Amino acid sequence: MICDNITIENGILYFAGQDTTRLAETYGTPLYLMDEDKIREKCRVYKHAFETHFGPSAQPLYASKANSFKRIYEIMKEEGMGIDVVSSGEIYTALRAGFDLSHAYFHSNNKTDEDIRYAMENGVGYFVADNAEEVKAVEAEAARRGICQKLLLRLTPGIDPHTYEAIATGKVDSKFGSAIETGQAEEITVFTLAQPHVELVGFHCHVGSQVFGEDIFERAAVVMLEFMAKMKEKYGFSAPMLDLGGGYGVRYVARDPYLDIETKVGQVAAVIRGTCERLHMAVPEIHMEPGRSIVADAGMTLYTVGTVKKIPGYKNYVSIDGGMTDNPRFALYGSDYTCLPANKMDEARDFTCSVVGRCCESGDIIQEHVMMPSSIGRGDIVAVCTTGAYNYSMASNYNRLCRPPIVMLSGGKHYVAVRRESFEDLCRNDV
Repeated sequence: MICDNITIENGILYFAGQDTTRLAETYGTPLYLMDEDKIREKCRVYKHAFETHFGPSAQPLYASKANSFKRIYEIMKEEGMGIDVVSSGEIYTALRAGFDLSHAYFHSNNKTDEDIRYAMENGVGYFVADNAEEVKAVEAEAARRGICQKLLLRLTPGIDPHTYEAIATGKVDSKFGSAIETGQAEEITVFTLAQPHVELVGFHCHVGSQVFGEDIFERAAVVMLEFMAKMKEKYGFSAPMLDLGGGYGVRYVARDPYLDIETKVGQVAAVIRGTCERLHMAVPEIHMEPGRSIVADAGMTLYTVGTVKKIPGYKNYVSIDGGMTDNPRFALYGSDYTCLPANKMDEARDFTCSVVGRCCESGDIIQEHVMMPSSIGRGDIVAVCTTGAYNYSMASNYNRLCRPPIVMLSGGKHYVAVRRESFEDLCRNDV
């Protein structure tokens, strides 16, 4: 199996040690499952790797956009993780979960004035500023409050991670950050240092998502450290922090490689230490922002088959009771997923089909070229693996469909963390 929390017993698919067919019967489908023990395991792997290779001041930050709901922030708090947030909504959710927002880093390329006010009002520790207009707005709000706001600048190092074009964020022409190559990174650094109510504490970059490349983070680190050394030489500014963003890839299908986080972090650390030695500078406090690599394989989505359509000489369709409303990633990126017949794991998979959703949209596809048993039919359960990231967080009510619940699995028990939406919820804001 693609992940060690997936097993088979008596022809039934088990996830986190629990019978998926019974969970589907108990909670209905579509159903998001989240393996809480796997999430905690991944947090501890990152924290141990950071402490071992970067030292005690380094901190992994959970990237909230991967999956944001109250329980996830409670887990991050209990595991001693920092967080990054990209909206007032994520800030509010973390606040409702009791998370200490002094350990939160506020991203996004277009924070509104209200976002900035809300973040400062609720004690968000750090802003990660994308552009000069934002620095001006943060300075103005901090001045109004009589405070000095800590801030990092997001830079683009000009690294191409060779990932999906839509999720590559480190190239010079990215919509995010200020490019080092064009001189704009230096300009915004000088501008920010001149602001009386902003404390520039470091630099941030993010090269992209679902990165498997062997040296992507190492190359980005070298570019960023050389820029930091230049800022020290020209302006006497020694940045205490360097945030290398997130983006480590996870296994969606069997052909995806497995990344050992401890090893990868160690490789990045070795390059950082060597580069700092070459540049005669102290090693800064290192942050990274894992999101997908913490929660993706902790998730699985269960669906019930409705119809099976066979078009002789063309293709076959297996339609499920969810779709792009609860997982839009195939429609957006053509993303790969592993789909399994949860209640028929002991049957030969000799039927090629497209697993498609129920939306009135031809692009409502979960996965093409899926092998299922030829007996697959109405009432069977289909499991889609590795859905813990960018499924619930990107879900919608298209076609006026209700979003599924999130059920957490831990120690052989299960509980609801996010309830299933009702028809009443769909009309709650209608007037």
